[in-house]
Amino acid sequence: MIYTVECSFADPASEAEWNDFYSLEKLPALISVGGFHTSQRFKALSADCPVYLAIHSIDNLDILQGDEYRQKGGGNFARWQQHITDWHRNLYIGIDRAPAIGEDEHLVLSAIGPEPLIEMGLTPYQMRAVALEKSPENWWLAKRRCSIDPGLAHPPKGVHLYAPITAQLTSGSDISPKRYGRT
Repeated sequence: MIYTVECSFADPASEAEWNDFYSLEKLPALISVGGFHTSQRFKALSADCPVYLAIHSIDNLDILQGDEYRQKGGGNFARWQQHITDWHRNLYIGIDRAPAIGEDEHLVLSAIGPEPLIEMGLTPYQMRAVALEKSPENWWLAKRRCSIDPGLAHPPKGVHLYAPITAQLTSGSDISPKRYGRT
């Protein structure tokens, strides 16, 4: 299953520190939770969506309701909570593992169907919301090389373009996150 967390951050003065916390502390804590397999953070290049996106591959919803998740990764935002806005969480089926998006790639998500991604020459993978907010009900995910159509500054409404902030962390590997400098 794919667990997504979207949000924006409303305090420019502490945003860099918050990004350090999320990328360097929270992601490694999450990937250490049993049932988490991959974790990666992104920053939106599109203007009409939350600024930040984290995508995790997990076993099932029970993982998010367990004590280990609550202790290691769930919450832990008390210091930042007042600045977190436009916060959304969803759990999707359709793909088992989120693809790793490299430094020279973008993640493209469409809530309006696969056609815009196909028109961009991409291979879309459908995900259907099954828990938490369940909105959007369907997302089509694709990855693209940054060098393809660099002029895609304004994708169609409902299609969002993201640059990776971190490399994808995987369970059982070195959990020192590689940062890409896009915070």
